[in-house]
Amino acid sequence: MESRLVVGVDGSDSSRTALDWAVDEAVRHAFPLRIVHASMWERYEGVVPARTTDRPSGQVLAENIAGTAAERARRRAPGLALTADVLAEDASGALLREGREGTILVVGSRGRGEFAGLLLGSVSLVVAARAPCPVIVVRGDRQALEARHERVLLGVGEHDVDSPAVRFAFQEAAVRDAELDIVHTWRRPAHEPADHLLMRRAGAAYFTEGASELLDTTLKAAAAEHPQVRLRRSSVEGPAHTMLTERSSAADLLVVGARRRDGLVGLELGRVAHRALHHASCPVAVVPQLRSVTMEGDQ
Repeated sequence: MESRLVVGVDGSDSSRTALDWAVDEAVRHAFPLRIVHASMWERYEGVVPARTTDRPSGQVLAENIAGTAAERARRRAPGLALTADVLAEDASGALLREGREGTILVVGSRGRGEFAGLLLGSVSLVVAARAPCPVIVVRGDRQALEARHERVLLGVGEHDVDSPAVRFAFQEAAVRDAELDIVHTWRRPAHEPADHLLMRRAGAAYFTEGASELLDTTLKAAAAEHPQVRLRRSSVEGPAHTMLTERSSAADLLVVGARRRDGLVGLELGRVAHRALHHASCPVAVVPQLRSVTMEGDQ
């Protein structure tokens, strides 16, 4: 299957920002770009009889949104291979279907008609939670998106050994010639008293040593494949979702994993991904990692 990047547009400011970001991403990867706009105009206006030359206003609007997005992309990257289509589906369904064939899906943080105070639009949330491929939700204000930190931020947990999220982060860092900032967080057991043997003997050093061993194992395969990627490893005490959102202000992309259960229906993002999608200061890549429904202890 040919690698490609798919971006959803709806004419909103957020989708235009996502489109610009997607164009740059497609150029970096040398991927063709597919622009899609989902519209249900036929359901509400009906198809115009063949004897008239007038087109329904809904059709005109949908075609204008897709066409304008394509023209904007061509101006930004004249040599980029791209297509633009109007899909007669709801936005979430159309993007999830496109995700079955896309290498990367890109969406804005909010769509047309979303309340101004929303941190994340409903379509973006559903797509990030359910798509079978990596989804990048383009967050951050104009100043943040135009900054070039040359840093990709990756959150690593105990279940991320050679995970799709780790491999994706290394690939993004490599194609951007950026530093990969890898963060693993730990928490002291709440039930252990301060004078517990572990606390007396080692304290924080006990946890940081274990974190270092975990990072060695987690990153070994991907680091061997991308020896040119500069690594910055951190092991810090505190909640992962807080640490990552705080560090996102100095990153061009935040990569988090979403461990989903194969065969189950519903949203399953986890606290870290959910918090990042709502509060990060930079675009967020959610990379799915399927797990068996029998792994009840894998939380």
